[in-house]
Amino acid sequence: MNRTTLSLIAAAAALAAVTGFAAVNAPAGDDGVTAAKRLPVERTRLLCPEPSTSDLAETTYTAFTPKSEAAGRAGGAALFPVVKQLTDAPQGGKGKGAKPFLTQKEPGKPVSGEESGAEAPTLIGSADGRLAPGWTAQQTTSVSAGAGRGLHGTNCTAPDTDFWFPGASTAKGRNDYVHLMNPDDAAAVVDIELYGPGGALKAEVGESIQIQPRSSVPVLLSTLTPKPQTNLTMHVTARSGRVAAAVQSSDDELGGDWLPAAADPAPRLVLPGIPKDATSVRLVAFAPGADDADLKVQLASPTGSITPAGHETLHVKSGMTTAVDLGDVTKGEAGSLVLTPTEDPVPVVAALRVTRGKGAKQETAFIPATAPVGARATVADNRAKGTTLSLTAPDKTTRVKVTASPGTEAGEPTSKTYTVKQGTTLAVTPPVPAGLKGSYALTLEPQSDAPVHASRMLEIPENGIPMFTIQSLPDDRGTVEVPKAKQDLKVLQRG
Repeated sequence: MNRTTLSLIAAAAALAAVTGFAAVNAPAGDDGVTAAKRLPVERTRLLCPEPSTSDLAETTYTAFTPKSEAAGRAGGAALFPVVKQLTDAPQGGKGKGAKPFLTQKEPGKPVSGEESGAEAPTLIGSADGRLAPGWTAQQTTSVSAGAGRGLHGTNCTAPDTDFWFPGASTAKGRNDYVHLMNPDDAAAVVDIELYGPGGALKAEVGESIQIQPRSSVPVLLSTLTPKPQTNLTMHVTARSGRVAAAVQSSDDELGGDWLPAAADPAPRLVLPGIPKDATSVRLVAFAPGADDADLKVQLASPTGSITPAGHETLHVKSGMTTAVDLGDVTKGEAGSLVLTPTEDPVPVVAALRVTRGKGAKQETAFIPATAPVGARATVADNRAKGTTLSLTAPDKTTRVKVTASPGTEAGEPTSKTYTVKQGTTLAVTPPVPAGLKGSYALTLEPQSDAPVHASRMLEIPENGIPMFTIQSLPDDRGTVEVPKAKQDLKVLQRG
């Protein structure tokens, strides 16, 4: 065997180590890759923001993982308290050996815990093995009086590097905090950009905010700009590391709620689940690219698509926040807003601020543009009374299976399948577990490939105030697409 032959064999052996990588990244149709397969995720991270600074706050945390036949047998899930870090604090994080606040040991059954007052911490959690696919946590806080009184609810969020928040504000009487939470063992560096009706606002103090490992930083938006702005779009980006981000809005007169991040910029947006008794709806939109956006505005009502009188179209200038008050756009019927391009498709982000009640007994919540349910969506902390599920099918008629889990204390699971007609919104009281004690989770599974968008409203009236919160239901990311790979020695022939 000559030296040339030995060299070729050695080269083949060395390149065999990267053959799998080359095959996984081969373009569609290449012989090195077969069809991708969806497999359960093996680990999920979630962060729950500090719920309130009010001594009157009462917070319930609920965690749930839907059952999955394909998931492994072992695994666990837990939420731990973390340190709230000030911007000049040298250290933060969860102490070694800290006791978990909430632990989940098996899928298919929700667990819950409660906390009172202003000392409830930020929570950071992870789930692995059979508890990871679709692991969902919800925090629901009731504040009976004072600024921001009302029901504040949010899904605990996964870390990422980019977030859009149309609908934020620094107006007089309103206090919006963005909570930046770092789940990792290295510090993260974050930039905050604000855009008003006139474009970008100078906010140098919003640059290079450091979040120490496993800690949380709350930033009051009014400290980032000297002039009050009623309607803002906020962009949060991580220069290094990754964070979870959520905005808590408190209004002196209109209550408050959490403003979740909107879906990624897209030419077409769906904002699902406007309550039938909404007294006021405000749409806030922003076009982050170089082009203006012209959008057709439609309301997907229970009977079909309707164009709101006087608000048929919306022009969104590039780099500027546009807001329009739609009034009582639903006219006594539940609905969802659908925004589509009138001409050239231009990516936009958008959110709704929804008000219920009148006079001194008003309460608000937010509905961001929401991605479709996808394969499955899950929401925890549903109650026997006061839960409304909204389903919207913008393109085609579709069917959705809705499964109610057992209760946190007792109850038998049940399910029901709903048909959602094309261009409509179906608002229903979802199935409730028989013999329910405590709260329960809902899992949505579309029965076709037609997109369906969803949200859940939870209302707990108090002292004549229609306290409520709305959570949107995108895909719960319980599975991930994994390409099948095989050795492809043709890589040896590629330069």
